This record gives sequence, C-alpha cells and structure tokens, in this order.
Amino acid sequence: MSATGRFTAPVRPAGPAAIQQGDRKSAVPPAGPRTAGSIECRRTRHIGWGNNVTAHDVEYIEILTSDLEATCAYFTSAFGFRARARGTAAGLEGVLLEQGAVRLVVAAGPAAAGHLAAHGDGVVDIAFACTDPVAVRDEAVAAGGRALTGPAPETLVVSGFGTVRHTLVRREPGAPAVLPARWDWSGVGPSAPAGSAPAPALAALDHVAVCLEAGTLHDVVRYYLDGFGFEQFYSEYVAVGEQAMDSIVVRSPSAGITFTVIEPDVSRKPGQIDEFLVRNGGGGVQHLAFLVEEIVPAVLEFEARGVEFLRTPATYYDALAERIPSLEAVIADLRKTNVLADRDEWGHLLQLFTRSPFERRTLFFELIQRQGAQGFGSANIRALYEAVERARAVTA
Repeated sequence: MSATGRFTAPVRPAGPAAIQQGDRKSAVPPAGPRTAGSIECRRTRHIGWGNNVTAHDVEYIEILTSDLEATCAYFTSAFGFRARARGTAAGLEGVLLEQGAVRLVVAAGPAAAGHLAAHGDGVVDIAFACTDPVAVRDEAVAAGGRALTGPAPETLVVSGFGTVRHTLVRREPGAPAVLPARWDWSGVGPSAPAGSAPAPALAALDHVAVCLEAGTLHDVVRYYLDGFGFEQFYSEYVAVGEQAMDSIVVRSPSAGITFTVIEPDVSRKPGQIDEFLVRNGGGGVQHLAFLVEEIVPAVLEFEARGVEFLRTPATYYDALAERIPSLEAVIADLRKTNVLADRDEWGHLLQLFTRSPFERRTLFFELIQRQGAQGFGSANIRALYEAVERARAVTA
C-alpha cells in the first residue's frame, strides 16, 4: 500500500509452484466440536500434482440467457464491456463481449430453451486455452470425462462439472485470443450508447466459484487434477451459524485458471449452497470473480450505472482497523462502498459481490482487488458465505 492508502495495480496470484509445497492430501481434516451460531474454519494447505498436459488459461466463458439484448445491455452499459461481434451457432444467437482479459459469449435462442427451463440463466462453457488440445482431450477422457464432439482439433469439447463443458482451444501462452471457432461471427455486436460506457475497470478473470452436490467434491477435483493438469491449492471447511460447506481450490500451473469448488455439508441445516443447487437444477457456476485495479472507484462507477451490490453491516467496519491495521486509512472508503477486506500471509485483498441480475438468481459476480494476497483465506470464504446469507434474508 502506498503512503496515500491507495492500493497498487493488481497482480495475478502466483501459481502454486511459487508456494511452499506441503504433503499431497485430498481429505478435509476431521471436524471438531461445532456449536450453532459460531463461525468455524479449518484449512489444510497442500499441493496436489496433476498430469503434465495442461490447460493454461480461460479462453472465454459462454453464458446462456433468456433475454439476449437485456443481458448484453447489463454487461455493456453497466459493467463497461465492449461488444466485439455478433454471430450464430446451431439455433443460438450470440454476442462476444470483451473487457481487459475477460471474454464472455452471451447467447440465446431456441437451442437454449431446454437448458434455461431446467437450470436458468448461467454458464454453460468455460473454454480452455491449451498448447495441445488433443492431448488435453485425451487426458480428460482417460480421467473419466466425456468427449462431446468429434475428433476435429478445432472443435474439441469435453465434459466439465454439472452441465458445464470445456471447449479446448489451441493457443500458446501469451498469444492473442481468437474468435470462438464454432460460431459464425458475421455481424458487429451491439454497443452501449456513445459516451455511456465506463472506462474499462475489469482487468482479468480472477476465479470461478463452482457449487456441487454433496459428496461429489473430491471426484470433481480429482478429474481436474488428472484430466487438465491442475494443482490442488488447499482445502477448507467453513461453518457459519447452522450451515457449513467444504471447499477446495484448484488452479492451472500457470495460475490462469482458478476454480473454487464448494459442496454443502448435508449434516448441517440447508443454506445458500443448497438453495443454489435447487435453483440451478444441480451443480454449476455460482459466480465469476473479476480482478480490478482499484475497487472503490470501480464500485462507485458500476453502481451509478445500475449494478446492484450486496450491503455490508456497518458493524463490520468497526473492528476492521483492529483486524487489519494497515487498512485504517481507507476504511471510510470501504464503508461507503460496502467493500469487504481480507488478508493472508502474502498481503491483502478487497472484494464485493453483486446481486444476481437473473430471475432465478443462478449467477452473480464479484469484484476483487489484490494487494499481494495469493490465496482465498478463511475470512474471504466466510465473507462470501455471509454476504449471500444477507442477500437471502433480503429476498426471502
């Protein structure tokens, strides 16, 4: 942090190879005594090694929606994305949106009707950039995945978690991204009215939060280790009140892809994860986290343009200076914008979650600013859980 209390530009977290390696473990530690109304976190830091064939970055994320124009307007007018192209693909119309290193394909059409009825608006494809897509496809199938397309290298698709798939795109690390191959990009996409779009504030996709049905967490994690060469960063058990969840963070060795994978503890009362699974019709992407340089001005800008963020109790900030003394100079700004703070052994992070813009509340978004912080500390995951619990209380 600078002398003015401002944070410097974001740094993508280093890959797990930069972290001190511990024992390779896959089990979450056994539970200790739990009391209702308490907050409990147990974390096991470890690195699990996947194979040597890896996906290295998120190429794009495809979102199916019931209202293409309204969803595109949300991303362009409110969030400042730029529409690069409009295209069609097998009963779908789609728009490619870009901001910083974030690329979204928003799609709607007759081919989406069945999915939308069963699962609501949400992510259906997290495309991976790979040096060798054929090798990644073969490893994923060997690890228990399904090949969803034929053998043509330009159209390789494999199963992921829930109804989410992974299109495998041939691209070397550092090479520019290309237009998604399965689409006919024949048109220019819609754009926000002149002068209305904010300056780009989203630098990159920080992570993807995935909610799974109870009992499937470790099998899914093992699939990404063995099938895509990911590494297991650490596992954590979080209990908040009478609800609880297990989570494991997996990353590509490049740190270009990070999944926070979560399942509910069914021995406790149902909570937000269970509700998401019902609304989503099973496991899926709960939220996308966008990395920003300066979260406070980004929140003010996006909020003025219609993005709804979750509110934070005023009492949260009363103890923040004691919990993280180095943030004392910016607490007033954090309080004004409802931004949450966390720290780990490497530094700080600031974060805030949006309300879902979709009818079934199946997908929402996070802004995150990192100042050295590399992981997802217990307070970070706790903050997400509590933020969504506040949203549940408002909408109940």
